[in-house]
Amino acid sequence: MRSIMHANRLHLLLPFALPAAADASTALHDIKSPALDRMIARATLAERVIGEDFQRTLPHERWVARQFGALLSGAAAADEAPLAPYMLRADGGDPGTATWACVQPVHVRIVHDHLVLIDPASLELSDEDAAALLAVVRPLIDELGVRIEAPKPSRWYLSGEDFGTLSGTSPLRASGRNIEIWLPHEVHSGERSRVWMKLQNEVQMAWFENPVNEAREARGLPVVNSIWFHAQGKAQPVTSPFSLVCSDAAAIRGLAMTAGTPVAAPPATFSAFAALPALESSTNANAAGKPVLVELDPFSAPYIEQDWARWNAAFAALETGWFQPALEALQEGRFAELDLTLCGDTGSVTLTLTRGDLSKFWRRRVLASLFIE
Repeated sequence: MRSIMHANRLHLLLPFALPAAADASTALHDIKSPALDRMIARATLAERVIGEDFQRTLPHERWVARQFGALLSGAAAADEAPLAPYMLRADGGDPGTATWACVQPVHVRIVHDHLVLIDPASLELSDEDAAALLAVVRPLIDELGVRIEAPKPSRWYLSGEDFGTLSGTSPLRASGRNIEIWLPHEVHSGERSRVWMKLQNEVQMAWFENPVNEAREARGLPVVNSIWFHAQGKAQPVTSPFSLVCSDAAAIRGLAMTAGTPVAAPPATFSAFAALPALESSTNANAAGKPVLVELDPFSAPYIEQDWARWNAAFAALETGWFQPALEALQEGRFAELDLTLCGDTGSVTLTLTRGDLSKFWRRRVLASLFIE
């Protein structure tokens, strides 16, 4: 059986691989990644996107939305990532032509005189607990005349006229920060939505002293005390620049599914990736010449928690499992081009590397030079 290395190009997407320049000395303190260092040094800079401090979406979200053409013509693309309908599709739902927002159960913590959102992944919320909490508040949502789909208990999707002009914030953009400026607001006026605030307050009251939360608290887990609104948008016809997409992210998988591109889980190592069966041209006639996209995301949690030792450990694991063998494969001519898109929480950098670039010894770019100010 032919391997996936019949594909000629590989594109690695690395969310949260670029800390802010202010964290550079701490983040780089013990990092050792010679293969990645050589890739960065020799590669051609294809794109550098400088974000802004108060953008509500994340650079890797905006990047995939642009790659698949998911932005409305004339939209303010600098801070757009309308990914909820594609997430719904990946989770097993049908977005149709409606406008959808993703809504997630979260924990909001009181810190001094303000509220801070914690990373939803740290909740360790089981499907059973999420389903029980959803059952409590579903009647409240229905009373507002809002359509709800919940193919995944811990990730809901809402559609309603009252939410049609709201702008939310990606949970990982707001995590660890005062939530005041990140709450949903009306796109045109900047004002808070009374309908959303009413729903949020009623959900919070319904979950207060709920048996699920009491049991979680007894186990030392954060209680689920609020909901978070983000990624609102309407599904558009999209096209894929990739022959295969390997990712665990619902948004990326949903975009690929909408475009008719095969999807898979990201292989644990480059060797596992190289051993994947080749795509059959009969089922993917438009794949010729397109890269395979692999999203590798071991960085998000340590980045949000500012755990730079764990962030460094993630780089070490990718160095052994991905960067070194990918570099060797490129040197040996087993594929023609390797692209890297490294993202922070505001900006991103895309690098392109060919076999010929590896001999350009005069190129001296270093990882720290890519950090986003």
